[in-house]
Order: sequence, then C-alpha cells, then structure tokens
Amino acid sequence: MRVAVVGHVEWIEFARVDRVPSSGEIVHALDTWEEPGGGGAVAAVQLARLAVDCLFLTALGDDELGHRAERELSALGVRVETTWRRQPQRRAFVYTDANAERTITVMGDRVGPRGDDPLPWSELNGIDGVYFTAGDAAAVRAARTARTLVSTARTIEPLAQAGVEIDMLVSSSRDVGERYTAGDIDPPPRLVARTAGAAGGWVEALDGTSTEWTAAPLPGPPVDAYGAGDSFAAGLTYGLAAGRPPEEALAIGARCGAACVTGRGPYAGQLRGDG
Repeated sequence: MRVAVVGHVEWIEFARVDRVPSSGEIVHALDTWEEPGGGGAVAAVQLARLAVDCLFLTALGDDELGHRAERELSALGVRVETTWRRQPQRRAFVYTDANAERTITVMGDRVGPRGDDPLPWSELNGIDGVYFTAGDAAAVRAARTARTLVSTARTIEPLAQAGVEIDMLVSSSRDVGERYTAGDIDPPPRLVARTAGAAGGWVEALDGTSTEWTAAPLPGPPVDAYGAGDSFAAGLTYGLAAGRPPEEALAIGARCGAACVTGRGPYAGQLRGDG
C-alpha cells in the first residue's frame, strides 16, 4: 500500500480548560502542550499508522517552528518532503474543553506546496491513494496521477482551477469553511462525503443517490476532538486506496475519527491498523 498527503501544517498550542472563556473572562488552563497539527499533518500521521508508511509533500515556514514541525512529524513515522518558505510558520491556538470539544484560532494563511516546487511529485504517479488539503492547481494535477484522489472541501479554489475529477470530496455539513455546493468544481467529484460529526454523515453520488453512514462508537472516554475529522478523512483515503467499496472505506474512516477523540491532541488516540 502506497499512500501520500499533499497539504499543510500548522504549529498548534493547546490549552485544556473546563470551558472556553466568554468575552472579557479569564480562565486557567489545566494542561498545555504544543505539537504540529493541521489537516495535512494529522492525516499524514494517521495514514502512516494504517499503511506503515506515508509520503507527505508540504511547505513549511523557514523558522524554528517550521523546522521543529518537520522533525516531530518525521519522528511520528511520516516521510516529510518539504519546500521552505521565507515566512513564519502558520500557527494556531486550540482550546479543548470538558466536553472534548475544540475551539481553534488560526494565525497566518494556509501554506501548501506548489506544483513548481522542487518536490518528488513523480512519486505520486500511480500511487494507491492521495489525500489533498492544500496546494495550487498544479499540485492538484500532480496528485491526480494517483490511482485514488481524495480531497478536503476546504481548498475549493485550486480544485476548481485544476479541472480534474476528484474521486471523493470530504465536505462538512456544519462548518461553513468546509462546505461544497454542486457546481463549485468542474468536473464534479465522483462522490461527496458530507460529515456530521457524532451523527455520522452521508455520501452523494453523481446520479443524485445518497447513502448514510453512522459514526463509530468511541473505543474509550472522549478526551479531545481536535484532529478527528482529518483522521476520518485519512481512514477513508486508506480504504479507497485499498480498493474497498465506499461504504467500507467510510467505516474505516469512522473508526479513525472515533479513536482520535479518545486521545490527548491529534495523535495519541489514532487508530493503528484498520481491524
């Protein structure tokens, strides 16, 4: 199984609190930590844990946090191939509360790899599966040389510019920034997965048919929802890349998302193996 992610990284500062403060209020953190995150990073680590290895093509800020992110993602088992940008690494601050919900503040623009960056794009040609979270239209076209291409709906503009067919688009039914409307991309995705968190979601096909899926039960107490959606997308990509039918791939994704919620941060609870 050969899988890859084309996407972005955010350096995350986490603070665990009983509840997110209201305007003007002060709360005390029960726990704090930092680690690399963002959709591309979280998906790459989850794919590496499912498929043993994962190639991650990305762009990082050429500063202390960018280089630290590369080292820590490599230590988590990801093969990181990066191009260095002369700008600060994108960061985010995340509250996780007593209900395991995450509240995110992002600082800086999303930075993804470009098709003209000196990265090993040729390795994507014929690879089993790629998950796309950030990059330009040329990067999308390079990712399309894979046998299976899954993408987040967060990056509609380069997908629309690329003019290639996406096998599965992952869209949120709740988050405005992750919604897809028919006509946003031409040609349209073969399948669109619309996620609804703990309520599961549904898949829409080109012929208008829709199939629902249910969320997987949590394998332990809920701790932290950060990274659950991207772990779901990684599991879905893995299943499709393995040749599983969409309903089986979605079930793998659901288990990955549920497992992620039981760990501190995005990586501690991630699923290892798809059984």
